[in-house]
Amino acid sequence: MTKTKEAVLKQIDEAGVGYIRLCFTDVLGKIKGMSITRSEIEQVLEEGQGFDGSSVEGFARIEESDLMAMPDPLTFRVIPWEIGTEKIAIMFCDIENPDGTPYDGDPRWVMKRNLQKLNDKNWTFYLGPEMEYFYFENDRKPTTIDRAGYFDYESTDLGTKVRKMTVAALENLHIPVECSHHEVAPSQHEIDLKYQEALVMADFSQIYRFVVKEIALQNGLYASFMPKPIFGENGNGMHVHMSMFEGDKNLFFEKEDFYHLSKMAKNFMAGILKHVKEFTLVTNQWVNSYKRLVPGYEAPVYVSWGRRNRSSMVRVPMYRVGKEKATRIELRSADPAANPYLAFTCMLAAGMKGIEQNYDLPEPIEENIFHMSAEKKAGLNVDVLPDSLENAIIEFEKSELMKKALGQHVFDKLIENKRIEWDAYRTNVTDFELDKYLPML
Repeated sequence: MTKTKEAVLKQIDEAGVGYIRLCFTDVLGKIKGMSITRSEIEQVLEEGQGFDGSSVEGFARIEESDLMAMPDPLTFRVIPWEIGTEKIAIMFCDIENPDGTPYDGDPRWVMKRNLQKLNDKNWTFYLGPEMEYFYFENDRKPTTIDRAGYFDYESTDLGTKVRKMTVAALENLHIPVECSHHEVAPSQHEIDLKYQEALVMADFSQIYRFVVKEIALQNGLYASFMPKPIFGENGNGMHVHMSMFEGDKNLFFEKEDFYHLSKMAKNFMAGILKHVKEFTLVTNQWVNSYKRLVPGYEAPVYVSWGRRNRSSMVRVPMYRVGKEKATRIELRSADPAANPYLAFTCMLAAGMKGIEQNYDLPEPIEENIFHMSAEKKAGLNVDVLPDSLENAIIEFEKSELMKKALGQHVFDKLIENKRIEWDAYRTNVTDFELDKYLPML
């Protein structure tokens, strides 16, 4: 991986790069940016690139709109295909105020600020998200291109070919891929990236979504990370595997424990369980996210943990002898349309709160919770995630933990934006209502 400004310039010239995309992320997770030429990059690497942040979602107000994009040389990548006749490279940027201080509305900075607490302890937070998506014929109607199911493999299938091309493109970008496969629903796929340090994985997640969509478009398809695009089929999830290391030691592993989990891992998991309702607005940030979070389609809605139980919201993959470094916990409720910087930050903040406050971990539930009676769930004190964007906003806005983790600026902007989205959805007259009520009322 390139680490210095000098190495970036050398790679630009060796690859014949004509333009460099300076990328950053708005509060909702959309990649923004601008392109500069080779002749400008040296100065920008030193001084940054100024821009008007007043029209970027969740960024500055008009009276404080001047911001600077400072490229991070560690993120430099040459895009492995030409755009027109030009070679293009991308770099992620940190957003700064004109005086050089970090900008509070920058999701990347929010994550870096929270990770600094771990750096002070010499801990490293590792992540491995599994982001699902669909291939459709176009972006106007979710028309599937196959009838395949979980782990089906047909080398002549268009979706399989495009997925393999996507994996090759990611590898060419030096983004390691662990595996890829067809998912449960028709036209649904998943590419799993090899686990990385948290900030690196957040950057990789943004590139991943970009590459999936670009390769699909090159093949006449549209790739969608929409949480629930098809009624009656499984939606797109983002299962996130988490572990904490000190050097080469996995701090989540304990050989003598029945579950092979350390006290830290149990405290961390307890923090996730206790605060997940507070951060669901971030991990499931769209009105459509709550069409996926319903019982019966594998998306977990009950606040619980288990090992083999995939109806649990948090799962602990079974321990394999000699694979201590693979000990981890898996949060299964998030979806891939979230802002990865903010979503991962909230997970970390909740887990760390559990460690700091020594939260007790409840007993695991290994039965299928979807098949339990209401009385049994009540007896086990099984809580449930918010069932709408409105209820997620309510849980989020009363959370002091989320306010502290995200900062006042991002916290307020998310609430403001999501209230607008909910109001627009609430007042819209849908086809469902017209089809059902117009003929009878």
